Amino acid sequence: MESPFRANILKGKVALVTGGGSGIGFEISVQLGKHGASVAIMGRRKHVLDSAVDVLRSHGISAIGLEGDVRREDDAARTVESTFKHFGRFDILVNAAAGNFLVPAQDLSPNGFRTVIDIDSIGTFIMCHEALKYLKKGGLGKDPSTGGTIINITATLHYGATWYQIHASAAKAAIDSITRSLALEWGEDHGILVNGIAPGAIEDTAGVSKLAPEEVLSKIKEKPLYIFGEKWDIAMAALYLASDAGKFVNGTVLVVDGGQWLSTPRLLSKDAVRQLSRRQETRSRVAPTGLPQSKL
Repeated sequence: MESPFRANILKGKVALVTGGGSGIGFEISVQLGKHGASVAIMGRRKHVLDSAVDVLRSHGISAIGLEGDVRREDDAARTVESTFKHFGRFDILVNAAAGNFLVPAQDLSPNGFRTVIDIDSIGTFIMCHEALKYLKKGGLGKDPSTGGTIINITATLHYGATWYQIHASAAKAAIDSITRSLALEWGEDHGILVNGIAPGAIEDTAGVSKLAPEEVLSKIKEKPLYIFGEKWDIAMAALYLASDAGKFVNGTVLVVDGGQWLSTPRLLSKDAVRQLSRRQETRSRVAPTGLPQSKL
């Protein structure tokens, strides 16, 4: 789809996207680049990074790939420093690296739980922590009056409860808390805007293919609110938050899911509700009003 944003809204900016070699992270990288930013993508698989960088450069985007694991502090520090050294500045951090798999809670090992927490929650904090000296106002390569932007990709799993994803739900809840806390502290102290994006079910992503077998997908698609979004939708939300359009937004998590998280089972059909409403209205007209019902 054609972007509603001007092509130069991020001109001169530099972004680092973890998990930027595939899925939602890659689409965010593409759109940030198409709108003027130079982009560094971080991931653990060199061949994925190399392929992604080739595609980014084919769009005329200045891009590099950096191998690293967000769980490792030395990898995070090296990646952030390399981004700054290569481009001469660093303005936008997008934390899109994540891990997830379906498993009943009783079958989930503590190590499996810990792995997802480490990637999603601790990895997000590590990347933010290492990026601070570059993103804060007056930081390395920064104007004394303007800070950078952090965008954390989260989810809506923990807004209620989600079957067989206790590890991911806990991790995403922690990310939302990290987002709010950093927005408060770093917004006031360092001029950094920290926000989150909570995607719904997005087509052509590992989150859908790994977590929803085809028989489940067919049932989901029957529900009106359970439409599937596109990676482009999430990238547009990231553009909004990274651009001047989002300059007064801080500490929020932008839900981009077509209203899926609002969906609850419909207990009565519309016709049944209308009939019930008419019966109630008839009773209220017949019954006397303003008279006490109690014998006391």
